[in-house]
Amino acid sequence: MDFVPTKIPEVLVIKPRVVEDPRGFFLETYRESLFTEAGITQKFVQENHSASQKGVLRGLHYQIRQPQGKLVRAIAGEIFDVAVDIRRSSPTFRQWVGIILSAENKFQFWIPPGFAHGFYVLSGWSEVTYKVTDYYAPEWDRSLLWNDPQIGIEWPLDSGVPPILSQKDAGAKPLAQADLFD
Repeated sequence: MDFVPTKIPEVLVIKPRVVEDPRGFFLETYRESLFTEAGITQKFVQENHSASQKGVLRGLHYQIRQPQGKLVRAIAGEIFDVAVDIRRSSPTFRQWVGIILSAENKFQFWIPPGFAHGFYVLSGWSEVTYKVTDYYAPEWDRSLLWNDPQIGIEWPLDSGVPPILSQKDAGAKPLAQADLFD
């Protein structure tokens, strides 16, 4: 596995070593020793799986207490995955980084605690799995406005077609009104 820092150094793209033969392929998605060497020492306690149609935008989600680090990958289709630093004391506060994750490239995206996370579905259908470092706690679940101009995420939206949002995400708070990390 190669652990590649992004413009926000704590956020990493993880590129697997894929072994292919006529039967298909094999890859490791997690090896504790390699993750520890790369500085990811948190333990994963839960894994989630979502499926979405083209044009769905999920996020930007985070838990203000019991914050979750997330190890995200697309196992079917293609998504544009985003991490936003919402730690007030961070030198990269309000900055975001995005990457295309797909079943084809097999990349993973490490998003540490203290970040909001979201993705937009580029393909007709996608399935996303993600391991998290703390349990889901609905009382601490928050949603940051996906198109907040203070953040300025450059989503690769279909021209003229608004994204498909949940009610929760449509009513999300802008950064100026959101609960943030210190």
